[in-house]
Amino acid sequence: MVMCGRFVMSRASSDLVALFDVDVTGDTLPEPSWNIAPTDPVSLIVDAAPRGADAGGPPVRRLASARWGLVPSTATDPRAQPPLFNARIETAASKPTFHDAVVSRRAIVPASGYYEWAAGADGGKTPHLVTLPDDEIMLFAALYEWWRNPHVAPDDPARWLLSTTILTRESAGPLAELHERMPVLVGAELMEDWLDPEAEGDDDLLEGVSGESLQHAERAGFRPVAAVGMPQ
Repeated sequence: MVMCGRFVMSRASSDLVALFDVDVTGDTLPEPSWNIAPTDPVSLIVDAAPRGADAGGPPVRRLASARWGLVPSTATDPRAQPPLFNARIETAASKPTFHDAVVSRRAIVPASGYYEWAAGADGGKTPHLVTLPDDEIMLFAALYEWWRNPHVAPDDPARWLLSTTILTRESAGPLAELHERMPVLVGAELMEDWLDPEAEGDDDLLEGVSGESLQHAERAGFRPVAAVGMPQ
């Protein structure tokens, strides 16, 4: 089952730049939103290897806008298939769609929280907002891809589409009561390793970040909300 089909980013892009020591920002970054859905633009944090005169130096941290729903580089049309907004961390490395991104295109999607639906007393589904204590920003482990539009001129900025998918794992801690899957939550302990463009993504890295996610899941809480998209 998929999860995390809606999430929240209530912080301004300028806050993210300061919090995560961003070096370079995209021209157009997403506005804060309490109802981010698949195919919407999301904020994406990426560490890129320096080029040119700066080659050999420290990675360059970028904050960009990406389509939520990964578009494989081999796709003929982004609309030709359902958006790949989640990917299972247990199998991502073995899937042709995600393998190359696991190896070298890893990212972070920051969020203020995410929504999950659970059965209510009346038998219907009630939305719940999942957050960390003290308004701490969640860092979702993510993968990204660039898709080239063959119908757009080479010098047109719209020629390239940046897209992303959020990794999930089996739920743990309080979140196991809500849904069987949860996003893979990255902490400061592994964020640098996860983003490192020189580190090859392998089973050890995936297992490490998935395992570390458990301690963040233990700190997470959730509460029912009246409606998705309403500030709390």
